[in-house]
Amino acid sequence: MLVSQILAMKGGGDVVTIPADTTIQDTARLLSEKKIGAIVVSSGGDIAEGIISERDIVRELGRRGPSCLSEKVSEMMTTELVSATSNETTDQVLQKMSDGRFRHMPVVEGEKMIGLISIGDVVKARLAELAMEKDALEGMIKGF
Repeated sequence: MLVSQILAMKGGGDVVTIPADTTIQDTARLLSEKKIGAIVVSSGGDIAEGIISERDIVRELGRRGPSCLSEKVSEMMTTELVSATSNETTDQVLQKMSDGRFRHMPVVEGEKMIGLISIGDVVKARLAELAMEKDALEGMIKGF
């Protein structure tokens, strides 16, 4: 399955973004309110400048304590983004996520962000693929 198909299955396509000068406390609040695991950092909403995840915030809280909550996202975000294109496969994306040990990936065409996928989205798509393959094989074996 292609990333474009995953985005179509998710629907919408709206990616939650924040500017780099947002505080970590406000970012954590937004993550909680939206029930999401990561937020793309973007001043205009269409170019991914960075990403910040729950893990990033919890790691720094554990290391430095609550004083980091008043810092800006720009001080904690990941700036070396690994992204996907709409024509990549689930296997390619899973490999990138596994290699980089992250769970969220912007989908970019040219320089413009067109979506965000999570490892949950990719696993769900891969399971759907496997179910279709299983049904096709069973049909061939049974002669349907």
